[in-house]
Amino acid sequence: MDKQDKQGRQSPSGKQARQQDAQASDARPVLEGPDIARVLTRIAHEIVERAKGADDVVLLGIPTRGVFLAQRLAAKLEQITERKVPCGSLDITMYRDDLRMHPPRALARTEIPGDGIDGRLVVLVDDVLFSGRTIRAALDALNDIGRPRAVQLAVLVDRGHRELPIRADYVGKNLPTSLRETVKVLLAEEDGRDTVLLGAKPDPQ
Repeated sequence: MDKQDKQGRQSPSGKQARQQDAQASDARPVLEGPDIARVLTRIAHEIVERAKGADDVVLLGIPTRGVFLAQRLAAKLEQITERKVPCGSLDITMYRDDLRMHPPRALARTEIPGDGIDGRLVVLVDDVLFSGRTIRAALDALNDIGRPRAVQLAVLVDRGHRELPIRADYVGKNLPTSLRETVKVLLAEEDGRDTVLLGAKPDPQ
């Protein structure tokens, strides 16, 4: 999920970036590496239980960090079921409802497993669920690719403040927040370490 949806802001630059770095140093961790590993294991077991074995499950991560989480979940599902679970990524950039309001965004990759998604149980995977608008865009993108049997949502953190009637089926941690706070997920694949940070929202420039 992009920073605009998770934190209500765009990627920083210049003075704003320095200010955010200073405020990030005051952010407190709410999940550390071992916590993230545990909640992903729990989510994997919940998927197997609800899907009755996960035979037809396809995991699609929403770039960027949702893709890494989906890959980790796929590995855990393979350990549990002893079967390889298809895993891919779903870019939602062109389906966002704020494209006209912000500068152009770089496109990420959409990679659909070879057997497709038709008739399958697709589990969308993202790092933070906030307004719900990223997930709405993901559902629109998915509709252009195929017709799943059902679609579910797994998120590492649900921070509340929904603007659309969207909820997650699998949640690593429900984290009550105010709109003056930010939630930042760091993952080893992208950031060199695993943690979830809760901090103050930067003052507008």
